[in-house]
Amino acid sequence: MDTLLKADIFFFIASLATIVLAILVTILLFYLIKAGKNLYRLSEALKSNFKESEEFIVELRERLEDNIVFRLFFPPSRKRRRTIIKDDDKK
Repeated sequence: MDTLLKADIFFFIASLATIVLAILVTILLFYLIKAGKNLYRLSEALKSNFKESEEFIVELRERLEDNIVFRLFFPPSRKRRRTIIKDDDKK
């Protein structure tokens, strides 16, 4: 009879521990899902800002390349005709 009572106590404690563990895992998953949603929103906001920044950089580059002072210090690069001729000779 004593062993049966000990077994009942063991299963009662094990059941309580399982229930508490399940509740803790549920709470943890809730916060992980919430953090995942926040990260998704943040990444979407950053994507749109990067897109706007990329457009700004392209516009700034075009304006710089059209600037006379910029062209004075950085002349437009010439195409290398020599490599094209060498590639044709290899064929």
